[in-house]
Formats: sequence, C-alpha cells, structure tokens
Amino acid sequence: MEKKPLTCLLVAINAKYIHSNLAVYSLRACAERELCRRGAAADVRVELAEYTINHRAAEILDDIYMKKADILCFSCYIWNIEYVKTLVKNLKRLCPQTPIWLGGPEVSFDCEARLSEIPEADGILYGEGERSFPALLLGFRAAAEESRSAVPFRPAGYPDGCAYRREDGGVEITPPAPFADMAELPFVYENMEEFQNRILYYETSRGCPFSCSYCLSSVDKTLRFRPMELVKRELSFFLEQQVPQVKLVDRTFNCKKSHAMEIWTFLRDHDNGVTNFHFEIAADVLDEEELSLLETMRPGLIRLEIGVQSTNERTLETIRRKTDPEKLRRVVLRLEKKRNVCCHLDLIAGLPYEDYESFGRSFDDVYDLRPNELQLGFLKVLKGSPMYDEAGQYHILYQAEAPFEVLETPWLSHEDVIRLKQVEDMVEIYYNSRQFLHSMEALLPCFGRAFLMYEALGREYTARGMGKKKHVRAALYQFLLDFAAEHTTLNPDRFRQILTLDYYLREHAKRRPEFALPDEEYRDGIRERLFAEFPGESAGSLMRTKHVEVFLPPFTEEEEYWLFDYEERDPLTGNAQVKCLTRRKPVGKRGNDYDKYEK
Repeated sequence: MEKKPLTCLLVAINAKYIHSNLAVYSLRACAERELCRRGAAADVRVELAEYTINHRAAEILDDIYMKKADILCFSCYIWNIEYVKTLVKNLKRLCPQTPIWLGGPEVSFDCEARLSEIPEADGILYGEGERSFPALLLGFRAAAEESRSAVPFRPAGYPDGCAYRREDGGVEITPPAPFADMAELPFVYENMEEFQNRILYYETSRGCPFSCSYCLSSVDKTLRFRPMELVKRELSFFLEQQVPQVKLVDRTFNCKKSHAMEIWTFLRDHDNGVTNFHFEIAADVLDEEELSLLETMRPGLIRLEIGVQSTNERTLETIRRKTDPEKLRRVVLRLEKKRNVCCHLDLIAGLPYEDYESFGRSFDDVYDLRPNELQLGFLKVLKGSPMYDEAGQYHILYQAEAPFEVLETPWLSHEDVIRLKQVEDMVEIYYNSRQFLHSMEALLPCFGRAFLMYEALGREYTARGMGKKKHVRAALYQFLLDFAAEHTTLNPDRFRQILTLDYYLREHAKRRPEFALPDEEYRDGIRERLFAEFPGESAGSLMRTKHVEVFLPPFTEEEEYWLFDYEERDPLTGNAQVKCLTRRKPVGKRGNDYDKYEK
C-alpha cells in the first residue's frame, strides 16, 4: 500500500482579505525546496490556509479540522493572536495527537512565557523561519519513519531557532537559527492565481539601522540585501503582470542610498503606467539626488510611508528616534509641491513626555504639511521591543491582551486617549478618504488649528451617536453641513456648494444629494453645454461618465457650469478632472487647486 505523506498545514489569519501573508508563502517555498533536496518531497506535503479576522473563529476551526493535517503551524501577529489562542485550545481538544507549532513576531520573544500562556501549543519557531521550518518538517519525517506512524507526536530532533516542550513538561530553547541568505530566499509569486485582487508584499532587505524603542525592527541591526539582479527580475515580473500595488516590507528602504536609487531608477524607467510601489522610508535622510529622482516619477507610481511619530524633541530623544524634524518638513513640502509622490505620514500617541497638548501640536505640525494621508496611531508595547522593558520605568499602562495598546501614561490620561480616538476617527473619515478636501479647508480658518477642528468634529460626531452605525456617503456630508451651521459663521449657501464640489469630485452619484442647491432651472443649460462639449456622443454615454454642476455666487463670482470627467482622474486623490464650461478652461488638474473658492 502506498505510504501516505505527512501533511503540514500553515495557517495565516490576516487582518483583511486584500492582505496576503508573505511569511507563510516563503516558508512553504523554502520547505518544498529543502524537502526536494533531501529526497523527501514525496514524504511531506505543505499546504496553506488563509483566513481573516472577519471570519468567525468557529468557521476557521471547522475548516482547519476538515483538512485533516498531521501537523499544524500558525503564523502569529498582534492582530490575530487572540484568534490563534482560541483555535489552538479547541483544536488540541479535537485532535490531541496533532502537533501544533507557532511562529511569527508575536511569539518570538520570551518563548517560555508564551508556551506557558498557550499550554496547548507544542512548540514555537522563533525569529526567521526559512531555515528552522524545513528542519522541523524533516524531524517529523524522520520520526514518522522510525515509529512507522503516520502521525508522530514529536519530531526526531529539534532544529535551531525553536522552543519546545520536553516530555517532562519543561521547556527547552535551542540556539537561534542562522539568518536566511537573502540571495537564497525563493520568489513566491510565480502562481499569480493565488493573489488575485490582493496587495502583494515584497522585501529587498532585512534589518534596520535605527533604534526606535517602540519597534521590533530595532532588535535586528544586521542589514542584509537581496542581490540586485534578483530584485530587478522580480520587479519586472510585477510590472509585466500589471499588479495594482506592491508593498515593500523593508523596514527603512532608503537606509542604503545606492540600493534605493538603483531600484527607484529601475521602476521609473520600466513604469507600466498601472502598478504602484509602497516604501517605508526615513524622509530626513533623503538628499538632493534622491529627491530629484523622485520628482521624475509618474504621479502615483511611488507611495512613501514616513514615520514622524512626534515633533516633541524630548519625546523623540527618549524613544531614541534620530530625526531631523526641520529637514523632514522641508522634504515633505517639496514632495507635496511636485504632486507626483503619495506621502503617508504617521504619528504615535502615548509616547513618553507627550501630553494631550503636545500631541495636538505634533498633529498640527504634520497636518500643515498636507500629506496625502495622515495616520494617527497609538503606542503598542510589543514584547521584544525596548519599550516593553521600559514601560514600567515610564509608568505606561497598556492593554493586557493584543494589540497591547496604550491605555494611559503619566502625561496622557485614559480620557485623553478616548478623545484622541475620536480625532483619529474624524481624520480617517474626513481627511484620509480624500472626499472632503475643500470642505475641510473651508472649515479650518474657523478653528485656527487643525487639531482643534478635528477635536470639535469628534465631540459632535460622538454626541450625535454617528459612530454607532454605518452611514451612506451623503449623511457624512450632511453632518458637516450641520456642524458648520452650529459651530462656524460660514455662509450656508457657499458651504453647501463646497460640499457639492467635494461630493461630485469623487463619484458620479446616481441621486442628487439633499444638501445640494436645487438645479431644476439650470437643467436645459447643463444638457446644452454638455452636448456642445462632446458633439456626436450619445446621451447615455455622457451621463455615465460625466456630470455638469452649476455653481453660483457666493461660491463663484458669477453663474458657472463645471464639468466633472470621471474618465480622467487624479492618480493621487482619485478625484475627477474638472473643467469650467463657462470660462472654457480647466478649474484644477489635481482636484485640490481651488484655493480661490476655499477661502
């Protein structure tokens, strides 16, 4: 009778469906290659199962159980560790003889304590797994051959880079596994059917030269780079496949200038007009040569994530973040002025010596740069990071369970944290969505500071119970109109038209919003100007891809007809191109060039 191969199931539970888990694909590829080298490819089969935290734990449990794997391995992160704990507990009850192993950053530090917290787990692969995971599978294979059992409970030997339970119940930790050779890491995206409609993650380097105390990357200062000939070949594959977005997971992509310059130059010279690439960088170390190169990119080709975290000098010094805030400011302003690179700026609330007012100033400093996105995050005290060891010193109180987010500090009360959560929600809805660009600019002078504006919005949004249910898009605009009426002296008719501008910039709505001014008496003029602009086109075709809106004083100086063309959109904001049919010239190419109407 043909011997049944051992089956190992690698389980990934992602935050969203659109995400993919690079780690499990890399582990599978490394294991298959090593098993083949050892002549064991027919003896061990590695399968993948990807889920999201939006699935019910019971559904995931049933699906894993029905796969009848001989070995289960879970990829653990802060967003899924509570799911994993529940799954492991119940799977061990159902399948007591099935070995269950864990890996990933959420279990790679203080492994003995982790195995104590999750007694159903048999072991942990800590750190990089590209060497230890194939070795573990070979150990299970050897045990299966020795015992003539299809389901060995323990491997014949334990590789470097693991913590495991001894038969007496104690925990043994082997020495760290050697770092993976970046030249030997397999490229996991050959079969693109597995990644349809998903963001692809890719790495060209590992390690980070910086020492930020809140970050796990500060632990590994050994910088390693993938050979450039491999990188270019793999980037070419993404371009040929016209992948929508590739997100590089290099911790600080531009820590080596020559490496960054060569890749950015390659992407510019081989741009397919579709794919965009996301990089996490340190903006204050960009020099003139790098900035000049970035300024030559197609709008939308490059997306830069820039960690500001705080502009409080004492806070930055305490968390050992070496940043030149003034140079960072100049760099971002220059990139924003060119309007071809998407800039995503991060702030972290809850850091030492940053109180509510200080954070508000950091927020204003970053908001004044008008990045494409502003992420207001909260400190997470991660096991293995220096901040984990220093939290007691700074009396930082954080959640007992993942994601270990800050609850309060000596400088920031829990009530302050709640208020900042309200600000965060408003930033996500009214800034990062890019659907309210002109409305927010019109409101800002009424409050003097951006932080005060979003704080007031958050209070009102909460008071009205808006966060307790999901709203149609028009309701979010109506809330702004009501908010402006109650908290500002803005001209209501003028602000209605600014809201209407934002509303139609983003999409061709099927229904006219209630807040828009009536347009019945202008409909003949709208049709006349639309058909004059596009003679020969059918009414149906025009109505699907175009919209004409009338704007009146006091928003404009005189009656004007503006054409919104949804076939021509700004690559950074997604807004439609707008042209004034009355004055026969473009109003703004980027959907954010309406200064004369905002003020």
